[in-house]
Amino acid sequence: MPSNDPAVTGTVPYRLRRVGVVMTPAEGDPHEAEGVLNPASGRGPDGALYLLPRLVAAGNVSRVGLARVVIEGGLPIGVEREGVVLEPDRGWERGVGNAGVEDPRVTWIPALDLHVMTYVAYGPLGPRTAVAVSADLRDWRRLGPVLFRYQDELDMDLNLFHNKDTVFFPEPVTAPDGREAFAVLHRPMWDLGETRPGQGVRLPAGVEDERQSIWISYIPVDAVRADLGALTLWEQHRFVAGPAFDFEALKIGGGPPPLRVPEGWLVLHHGVTGVIDSAFSQQQKVNYAAGALLLDADDPSRVIARTPEPLLAPETDDERSGIVPNVVFPTAIEEIDGRHFVFYGMADSKIGVALLERTD
Repeated sequence: MPSNDPAVTGTVPYRLRRVGVVMTPAEGDPHEAEGVLNPASGRGPDGALYLLPRLVAAGNVSRVGLARVVIEGGLPIGVEREGVVLEPDRGWERGVGNAGVEDPRVTWIPALDLHVMTYVAYGPLGPRTAVAVSADLRDWRRLGPVLFRYQDELDMDLNLFHNKDTVFFPEPVTAPDGREAFAVLHRPMWDLGETRPGQGVRLPAGVEDERQSIWISYIPVDAVRADLGALTLWEQHRFVAGPAFDFEALKIGGGPPPLRVPEGWLVLHHGVTGVIDSAFSQQQKVNYAAGALLLDADDPSRVIARTPEPLLAPETDDERSGIVPNVVFPTAIEEIDGRHFVFYGMADSKIGVALLERTD
């Protein structure tokens, strides 16, 4: 299992520059009583840019909305709401006293001619990753919760663990077994005590650091072409990157869909410091900042560079004060007039946008 080598800094020739706030909770809307945050994104059949924000109602019940991005002078300045596209209306997305479809990530995959959404179903046993697909961002077909194919050398069943921050790559890559495959990043949570008290932290073979880290899994393209439901059956699991620097001392997790750049794959991620309460509570003692990894173009399980300092950290009032204070949480990236913009959650309450720029 690869180590978290702080020496792998390389050069990540990108920076983030704040543009502003694009979405705040609508006064009087019960669906947004506890914030709008952590959006997915995509281009509709009409060519317009849309956000799919997480809308949080009272009691921390989340839905996924749809909002067209208003663009002026090449800059996203606001949104026009177009309703709710996913609600926790399946039995496995609801528990006794909890419910939610949370933190969607949407990747347009041309090889499938579909938008592929990963989201967190907050059900009876806690958070579980699920997959849905859409041709138009409005009508979503659930493929169901994700299953991890057993891998004996890990000496562990990854299906035992909660898993978040999952996102698909936009194009097929070569899997470790040499086959063409769709790849997905994810972040297992090793504390089984969150599901069954007393079980504690359990780690796969070869993993010595219990801090939550970014992993990659694969789905053979042939399997998906034969049955779209195969998008929920992940295999060939590999560690990618764990905490290595001060701003990610507690844990790290993936952000927007990986962006193909000249150097390889650019992955914006979040690094966390502070103290985590229960995994299911709205944290009050943490700090989330945005960093970046560069992954090898041919082998995206290999980190070739990473940022030792955050590209964006909570500094503005909107990022420092909210339902969960001190949070910058990037979840979407889109091109507008030849420039890339990153949309991010601000203190679990609002949605901001930053310009992604090269530094060379």
